[in-house]
Amino acid sequence: MSDLTLEEVKKHDNEKDCYLIIGNPNNGGPMVYDVTKYLDDHPGGAEVMLEMAGKYADDMFEDIGHSNEARKQLKDFLVGPLQATEEELAELTAKASSAGASSGGAMLGVLIALIAIGVGLFYYTQS
Repeated sequence: MSDLTLEEVKKHDNEKDCYLIIGNPNNGGPMVYDVTKYLDDHPGGAEVMLEMAGKYADDMFEDIGHSNEARKQLKDFLVGPLQATEEELAELTAKASSAGASSGGAMLGVLIALIAIGVGLFYYTQS
């Protein structure tokens, strides 16, 4: 297991080489995971993980509400702890929070559209 800096992790940002930073002070700190081999098997699709490739993905990971099984499986991809200063960690979490806030409106729109489709199908099948 090796420690990686933010600059090193940022280089792993594509479908052939995909690292994610997941973890926070409440759950052991930020860890680096090589999820390249898991991209095709991820239930949410590879795109979700590729969007966060080479970046801090803890907020997204936690917001989705992954199962205990998913958390156990994550250990198989562990590269090592992230080496970062307090300032770097604060900047990472601030960027992730602002990115999450900007994408929240889009997710709400998708959710509303799915509910509308479901209601429409329900009424359509009742006739």
